[in-house]
Amino acid sequence: MNRVAGKVVFVTGAARGQGRSHAVHLAEEGADIIAFDLCADIASNEYPLATEADLEETARLVEKTGRRAVTARVDVRDRAAVEAALAEAVGELGGLDVVVANAGICPLGKHVPNAGFVDAFDVNFIGVVNTVHAAMEYLGEGGSIIAIGSVAGLVPQTGFNGQQALQGPGGDGYGLAKKLIQAYTNSLALTLGPSSIRVNAIHPTNVNTDMLQSPPMYKTFRPDLENPTAEDAALTFPFMQAMPIPWVEPEDISHAVVYLASDESRYVTGQQLRVDGGAGMKIGL
Repeated sequence: MNRVAGKVVFVTGAARGQGRSHAVHLAEEGADIIAFDLCADIASNEYPLATEADLEETARLVEKTGRRAVTARVDVRDRAAVEAALAEAVGELGGLDVVVANAGICPLGKHVPNAGFVDAFDVNFIGVVNTVHAAMEYLGEGGSIIAIGSVAGLVPQTGFNGQQALQGPGGDGYGLAKKLIQAYTNSLALTLGPSSIRVNAIHPTNVNTDMLQSPPMYKTFRPDLENPTAEDAALTFPFMQAMPIPWVEPEDISHAVVYLASDESRYVTGQQLRVDGGAGMKIGL
């Protein structure tokens, strides 16, 4: 308990899944939370995204721990909107210490239009950049920036529309975004090191969220079937990892987030931390 006591943490994509888990775990460890989410669907992304009710539930869970929560419906692709909402939230909570750039989508399938590339790249990379750059003016010595990447996104995109990786224009955009997170966080860690602000990325394997438990993802893992079910995909999910597991849980990533947000990691920067059950090792990363 109290590993991040007194800190204010900004989490994007906080309405459900990993983002909600990060927000709640950080609150349980003593942080006040700024929680942003789009709370709307994106046309090229064929599984439903979080709702305003989901974001309200995240706030309720944070406040249940005794910590404060400030929420806003914000599109991370819109830098001006992120800046304006963050300024208001920081004013209300009195500062900012940690950023968790978590918001992401994964519009998969060769049938997805080229807009899927734009949407995936803009949310998963431009959204990270907008989040971090909007927050940087508030961070001081001891600050921590955490970007959520993906082991799946680090697989080389080869062939037409990701024949050996995540498929379709959305898969290509997703993969490019996650690869650039590596370069971006490494470079930014060098830039902010003299200011004693840490920058790290976490790259999970399959995580048991709505993104994974969706028809497009089931089809990616079972391309041999016309309309694969969750049960069909569950047979192949374990192939990703070296350990005999189909996925990790959101809280498995949240434990790493709490560590990187806390002063326990005060000298940890420029790291690409894989929480992946050995998936990266298995594919030669």
